[in-house]
Amino acid sequence: MIGWRAVTDLLATASAALAAPLSDPVFLVSSDRSSVLRCRIPEGTTVVVKTYPAGDEGAEGFAAEAAGLEFTSGTGTGPDLLASDPSARLIVMTDLGDAPSLAALLLGSPAVAAEQAMLDWAAACGRLAVSTAGREHEFETVLAGHQAGLGVRPPATHWLLRRIWLVPDLLREQGIEVPAGLADDLAEVAALLGPRQSLVFSPGDICPDNNLVTAAGVRFIDFESAEFHSVFLDAAYLRMPFSSCWCVFRLPAALAARSEAVYRELVTGVYPSLADEESWLHGMRLAMTAWTLHGTTHLLGPSLAADGSMNQAERRAPTARQLLRYRWQSLLAELEGTGELPAISMLMRRLLTSTESWQAAELPSYPAFR
Repeated sequence: MIGWRAVTDLLATASAALAAPLSDPVFLVSSDRSSVLRCRIPEGTTVVVKTYPAGDEGAEGFAAEAAGLEFTSGTGTGPDLLASDPSARLIVMTDLGDAPSLAALLLGSPAVAAEQAMLDWAAACGRLAVSTAGREHEFETVLAGHQAGLGVRPPATHWLLRRIWLVPDLLREQGIEVPAGLADDLAEVAALLGPRQSLVFSPGDICPDNNLVTAAGVRFIDFESAEFHSVFLDAAYLRMPFSSCWCVFRLPAALAARSEAVYRELVTGVYPSLADEESWLHGMRLAMTAWTLHGTTHLLGPSLAADGSMNQAERRAPTARQLLRYRWQSLLAELEGTGELPAISMLMRRLLTSTESWQAAELPSYPAFR
């Protein structure tokens, strides 16, 4: 968290970027990834100021978010970009207020409200994909403009690809046998991150706490990983669910299926090939594998040493061991009987067998559906 002594300098920089004085800063979020403040402008309304840390990760987050907000400004997708300063890694955006997130509704609202919010969220993801289809080059131009002022080179490989290829070394470090053929399976999964058809624009991290469920509809509020990528990387969030989030519990099977159908129907209007069932399922399996491996690289090492909450600030959060075993079980169930990714299937079995001693409780349903 940045200190209050530094806030004065931050406000001065943000005020210069916006060409209007900002006052009354209030911290909304502060983490090692970013700091977010709500500030007042002379008209009496508020704006949101977001800053990013030094280093390559901070540079990636700033450029992607600035580009994503500029690309979607005026569409009602999320906040509008008002100003940015690449030298300070600072963004000023419109303030969408304090509506609850999908996570908040899943964690504590009546079932009917949580169910409707889930369906609305799936539809919002689909409408965003449809409305931006075919505009990859436009986004790349916007992104390059924001990257140019950073003084750092864009990453040579995608961040998710970097995580996937960490898996063999991670297994060796933890004394887990690397299945024969794993490199070939990883290469097949990694191809999902390469140039391919059915690209959709996404804020990137579409977890249930990175949105606001407003009276005007779902609005996305985190664009730190904004990009065009395979439709399946977003679709997997509906089936897993929520591929890269801490807020993961079991969804009712019927609701998960309905949500996936809502999203799929919308994106199939742009990419008719997605109506083919086997192609859809194959893409979903690859994406689920990519996200499961991503989570494993982050959580396996610490979880072998000790269990811990996925969010210390949220008493209802699952533990890391619960989440890992749920992810491994779910992916194995998807892959079994398909003949696809046999080495990764073997790896899931080995991970589940080697962690039986954890005696981790089964991941329960979301509180809204208990």
